[in-house]
Amino acid sequence: MSSALLTAADLVRLAGARRPDGRCPACGGLHCPGWEALPGGFDASVLRQVGTLRDPEVYEPTVEEWHPGGTRTWSADAPIAPAFHPYNKSDVLQCSACGRAFLRWTEYGGYYREDRIRELDAALVVDPRG
Repeated sequence: MSSALLTAADLVRLAGARRPDGRCPACGGLHCPGWEALPGGFDASVLRQVGTLRDPEVYEPTVEEWHPGGTRTWSADAPIAPAFHPYNKSDVLQCSACGRAFLRWTEYGGYYREDRIRELDAALVVDPRG
């Protein structure tokens, strides 16, 4: 399922698959309700890719964002809209120990590359394009 194109409904389902107590020795160090830089000392090998939001049929995904409530890219309460930036460039990962789900994309700037990660929150998943 690592290259499967996931839908908003898939994201909601995956967001619910996590350890009930929320404590996990493998991924517990990640606190990322909004987009954060992947911590340098974090062992990312505990996260396995379970799908992607990158549509292989779209050569240049839009850079348009979805913030109808006035949020910003980095807001912890920003909607997770799969067809919009940066979600349309994201992979979906799960902790192999507890099932906690995350979104991950790579931000490229003039002279830098930064891996970004955000915990998947079912309450924030929207599909404005239906």
